Amino acid sequence: MSGKTADLAGPGISTYEEVAKALPTDYKAILPPRERMQALYEIKRSIEDGLAKELNLTMVQVPLIVDRDSGMNDYLDRDGSRTPIDFKAGLGLEKRIDAQVVQAATKWKRWALSEFDCKAGEGINTDMRAVRKDYFLDHDHSSYVDQWDWERVMSAEERNLDYLTDTVQKIWKVLLAGGRKAEEMFPALKGKYPDFPEELKFLHAEEILDMYPDLPRKQRETAILQKYPAVFIYGIGHTLEDGYPHEMRAADYDDWTTPTVMKNGKQMHGLNGDILVWNPVTKRRHELSSMGIRVTKETLKKQLELTGQEDFLKMPYHQMVMNDEIPLSIGGGIGQSRTYMYFLRTAHLGETSVTIWPKELKKICAEKNIFVLE
Repeated sequence: MSGKTADLAGPGISTYEEVAKALPTDYKAILPPRERMQALYEIKRSIEDGLAKELNLTMVQVPLIVDRDSGMNDYLDRDGSRTPIDFKAGLGLEKRIDAQVVQAATKWKRWALSEFDCKAGEGINTDMRAVRKDYFLDHDHSSYVDQWDWERVMSAEERNLDYLTDTVQKIWKVLLAGGRKAEEMFPALKGKYPDFPEELKFLHAEEILDMYPDLPRKQRETAILQKYPAVFIYGIGHTLEDGYPHEMRAADYDDWTTPTVMKNGKQMHGLNGDILVWNPVTKRRHELSSMGIRVTKETLKKQLELTGQEDFLKMPYHQMVMNDEIPLSIGGGIGQSRTYMYFLRTAHLGETSVTIWPKELKKICAEKNIFVLE
């Protein structure tokens, strides 16, 4: 993997001067927009069919809007910095509905497993759309979010790293097959950049901290991707040896507190993680998926206590978990436009999705021969 560059330090890109430095200077899109859309939908069909086959999932409808008081919306993190869009719905009602646009369907999916009568080993997949208004808009962060949000019923005996690992390997196989389909359809996609890595390397966040103790989190990810161009990082959300989590995680969906394995004398925690790849076009880390085994009532209570969010336990969704009214499950979100961006060798998310972008960003992109869809 030649020609790689170091990722930016600290919390990541936060100014458009940094975006200008990060975007490639010698870029030319391999496929024109219409052919890119044809390839995109080929990947989409392949991945949806593959997930249905490998994980026994059925495609179902998914909400764009939820009742604020249901507790179903995803807050993405635990510091309250990313809030959903609120509005009043129901013209003519004496008291209009307090509605929210979803940020992700994480909690809804687990509840929906019962609504769609899924048994152990069965699950659902969704073509989810969401709005996340509190992102800094750069080359791979957008206010418009499209994901395959999936969820699968599991047993208590399956709540372990082996089951998580097996599931992630199946997903990686499906994703690679989608990329290969696009290459078969449009051979121009092959040859300019290194081939997609066959192997997905599994590492715990604690192990990566041991390897790069002096680097901030995103630089650690960048460093490990220099060695392994596709990785799954276990244990995101639990406090590591340096006193910080690898990354913040919401307390009420993934299980990031359960002790798992001992390595090098250290107890490691967490039944969740992220799939990250090296993007040879942008020469940067590139996140494709976040997923995990979901909380039990014990780990839900523990994680809400650790994050000072015990008040959430009053909400309907959280009560369903505490009262064993929804099944144990594993699930995740796979970013659609990000996946297309990776497999179609584009430099910007706006080349695979249509949304709003700041004038400053569009100007920078145009100067670098990057043209976003509008």
